Amino acid sequence: MLTENTPVHAFIDALPKVELHVHLVGSASVPTVLELSNRHPDGGVPTGEAELDAFYTFRNFADFARVYLAVSDLVRTPEDVATLVLGAARDLAAQNVRYFELTVTPYSHQRVGMPMPAVTEALDDAARRARAEHGVRLAYIFDIPAEFGADAARGTLEHAVRHPPEALVGFGIGGMEEVRPAHRDAFRDAFAAARAAGLRSLPHGGEMTGPETIWECLDHYGAERIGHGINCLADPELVAVLRDRQIPLEVCPTSNVRTGQVPDLASHPLPRLLEEGLFVTLNSDDPPMFDTTLTGEYRVAADVFGLGVDDLAGLARNAVTASCLDAADRKAILDEIDTVTAP
Repeated sequence: MLTENTPVHAFIDALPKVELHVHLVGSASVPTVLELSNRHPDGGVPTGEAELDAFYTFRNFADFARVYLAVSDLVRTPEDVATLVLGAARDLAAQNVRYFELTVTPYSHQRVGMPMPAVTEALDDAARRARAEHGVRLAYIFDIPAEFGADAARGTLEHAVRHPPEALVGFGIGGMEEVRPAHRDAFRDAFAAARAAGLRSLPHGGEMTGPETIWECLDHYGAERIGHGINCLADPELVAVLRDRQIPLEVCPTSNVRTGQVPDLASHPLPRLLEEGLFVTLNSDDPPMFDTTLTGEYRVAADVFGLGVDDLAGLARNAVTASCLDAADRKAILDEIDTVTAP
């Protein structure tokens, strides 16, 4: 129960949470990355902690994408995949996360020669162990790395349709947004096929490009949520559509600063997104790479943007409502949030 003298940070710690936007490779802890880099010193990733910290200082999104791909290429066996899933589950469970949706880029694993069935088996086993060992439930989103074009669209779709893990719920696209027009038809076709197979459309959009990418997600991918979406504010018509349809935005403030999409946290558009009545959720994206956590993002919302406990609880409820959980599981977590916020 919340009491009047409970500091906002203690409230955040106690708040049951749902994470909707976190990447498998981007969730790898520093010790895990160092273990992998020392195991595969040919990968170009530093093998010492200080050097890795410097490696994680990004000039822009293209620089971040280069680093991300280098770390991803260290993940070379299904056992490595399972280790990352369980690490994410451990770290999120420690933050009072009840459920998370983990974005996996299976094409990256195909590129290093991992068989699709073996990756799926690792994902299935890790999801079961995450619940048994850490008490947290997870689901998977398969996303296309856009910079690899039509081949990545086909490979991601093939894995999602022919070898889906049991907990696969969604289909997305990430990476460099500016390359999408060159592969427009392949990406549209992949989303159409994934949706026909029963997967939710959960693409990134409007992070490093403008409203046109969000419109593409809505009009041609059938998007049910938008990853990031912060640049919607440049288009009042788009803002009105997002508000009227209550399309959830998966907002990741620290990520946007670390990849150079906004200059600093004080300049982040989160307050305006809320003022516009948009459906906002808070997320961590690639937490160790950005030196953040989901709890840290809630603290940013409180400390930088001045959100109080009611606003923070509202953001937590939004994440539950926007999730792919069924109605009964959503209600269970919402009831927990109500208990924590009750006077």
